[in-house]
Amino acid sequence: MLDILVQEENERESGETGPCMEYLLHHKILETLYTLGKADCPPGMKQQVLVFYTKLLGRIRQPLLPHINVHRPVQKLIRLCGEVLATPTENEEIQFLCIVCAKLKQDPYLVNFFLENKLKSLASKGVPNVISQDTLKGQDSLSTDTGQSYQPEELSGAAGVEQTESEDEPPPQMDELSTSLDNLSVSSLPEASVVRPNQDYNLVNSLLNLTRSPDGRIAVKACEGLMLLVSLPEPAAAKCLTQSTCLCELLTDRLASLYKALPQSVDPLDIETVEAINWGLDSYSHKEDASAFPGKRALISFLSWFDYCDQLIKEAQKTAAVALAKAVHERFFIGVMEPQLMQTSEMGILTSTALLHRIVRQVTSDVLLQEMVFFILGEQREPETLAEISRHPLRHRLIEHCDHISDEISIMTLRMFEHLLQKPNEHILYNLVLRNLEERNYTEYKPLCAEDKDVVENGLIAGAVDLEEDPLFTDISPENTLSNQEWLSSSPPATPDHPKNDGKTEVHKIVNSFLCLVPDEAKSSYHVEGTGYDTYLRDAHRQFRDYCAICLRWEWPGSPKALEKCNLEAAFFEGHFLKVLFDRMGRILDQPYDVNLQVTSVLSRLSLFPHPHIHEYLLDPYVNLASGCRSLFSVIVRVVGDLMLRIQRIQDFTPKLLLVRKRLLGLEPEGPIIDHITLLEGVIVLEEFCKELAAIAFVKYHASSTP
Repeated sequence: MLDILVQEENERESGETGPCMEYLLHHKILETLYTLGKADCPPGMKQQVLVFYTKLLGRIRQPLLPHINVHRPVQKLIRLCGEVLATPTENEEIQFLCIVCAKLKQDPYLVNFFLENKLKSLASKGVPNVISQDTLKGQDSLSTDTGQSYQPEELSGAAGVEQTESEDEPPPQMDELSTSLDNLSVSSLPEASVVRPNQDYNLVNSLLNLTRSPDGRIAVKACEGLMLLVSLPEPAAAKCLTQSTCLCELLTDRLASLYKALPQSVDPLDIETVEAINWGLDSYSHKEDASAFPGKRALISFLSWFDYCDQLIKEAQKTAAVALAKAVHERFFIGVMEPQLMQTSEMGILTSTALLHRIVRQVTSDVLLQEMVFFILGEQREPETLAEISRHPLRHRLIEHCDHISDEISIMTLRMFEHLLQKPNEHILYNLVLRNLEERNYTEYKPLCAEDKDVVENGLIAGAVDLEEDPLFTDISPENTLSNQEWLSSSPPATPDHPKNDGKTEVHKIVNSFLCLVPDEAKSSYHVEGTGYDTYLRDAHRQFRDYCAICLRWEWPGSPKALEKCNLEAAFFEGHFLKVLFDRMGRILDQPYDVNLQVTSVLSRLSLFPHPHIHEYLLDPYVNLASGCRSLFSVIVRVVGDLMLRIQRIQDFTPKLLLVRKRLLGLEPEGPIIDHITLLEGVIVLEEFCKELAAIAFVKYHASSTP
């Protein structure tokens, strides 16, 4: 019968219906076949009916689904799919559902034929129907997640070739997703027994049932089908998907159960280095894995399902994506992850922070990223005050963990924030830093008089606060300060090209200020080849270009807000995040090497952002700081003052410093423990950090001055 219909279509002009097709449509042949298939009489009839429907939809070019005598029996047959798992017809069921999804992808308006009246659907099935429109949307993105492009014929397997897939051994990559979907009973999901109003979405229902198939291939196909359906642009389908189905519950409950199945403690290095996860292709064999560790299968299952949720939301229609992401936020982030991140057990904190770090790195959907950012940082955008520092408890706790008594927790949390700052979301930087710099009330505004524009006094910019007079430096007596002012180069005179009040001090002066901060007796890089300041320029240029690309659509101003328009009377607070970073930076001579590397890495990331206030606050040594305020430069100046006092008490300081540097570079074998090793390593990090800041300032200046 199918061959006759195909031949008839080939012999006629496009769009013309032949007598055989008219007979099939008018005499309700498909209804008859559905009745036989439902009864499975004779045995095996259901399988044959499914194959016929699949091939009919796949091989006939003219649109059939708009016909009531086609979409009505198709709708009924959809309800039969996924009723019982692991049936002999499961492969044919998923192929049939996938060809329907592919047809809907071609003509999204057809989805309206599959949004059934809820009460009618319940009456026909005799059971509560719990999965509806949500699944329809998910199927639309089927092709994107596996990286392959499925044509409708390929998707359904109905390209005129008999399906042999069911006879093959399931490929190993299907095992993990299948494992992650086992034991997920749709009927046991929350709200599953609640009768939802309005329409029903049986295509989604059947696919959700099949995601629990013990056959990994079937489960992956069902997930692909859901992804296709969520991307359909029809608003009615999107609404039904999120309001009348259990797709949100499927995603979030599965995330929660897989997260809870993880061991209480997993090595953070294992979490970070486990291979990249692609939800449909995560082949894992414990026997073949040379780097197996306890909990690896559970970890891969969780990351695989999170990747699926991320891709599903990324491909979903806009309103459906928002609803799905909010469900993940409320039911998984807040309900499951937050208690783990807020606990007091150090091992628990470390593991949960490492998992948060991993999913921050992994997320690609803008909508899900937005919800993740709100979860971590909150939605506040007004300037912080010291009194309300803990307004968003999780944000407060995570920032406090950057200065935790456990170095491991500090490093992991700092790394999480470092990766968060690299995400393309404007709220991250604004919430952590920018909202506190908006009014530039860290500066002391002194209008320049005529003579100030031409005169530089005592090596400092006119009107600047002398370090000895700054309240931050009251503990440094005049005799203990550096007598040689080469490390703090003089302020440049104003030029027509670069007036002082434009917020951009001449770049060579800024570069020299950072390069000369560390005194010569505390420098060791010039003794080792290939460790000059220029080595940082290439990396700074590449990173700054990447950050500019991210920030371009945020429409940041090109110059600082005019001081006349700023509220300079408001009390300045750098914000909790910068406060902790500056406090850590101030202790660089007394902290472990790995902690120092991570603190300076986060600060250098911040300084790369092309916002004029960030540049001024973090990279301009000549900014007129208001009384009691500190900047990154002033923090480093204070560290250098402390360093100069401590150098005098260490014998053979320079040879020891050079030996430590060579050991860190692997140029010298490890030998006897050197005294003051923490201090010496801190000095090396400080020197390298100053060179990195100088390179960033140089690159940013030339990028802004180049048309």
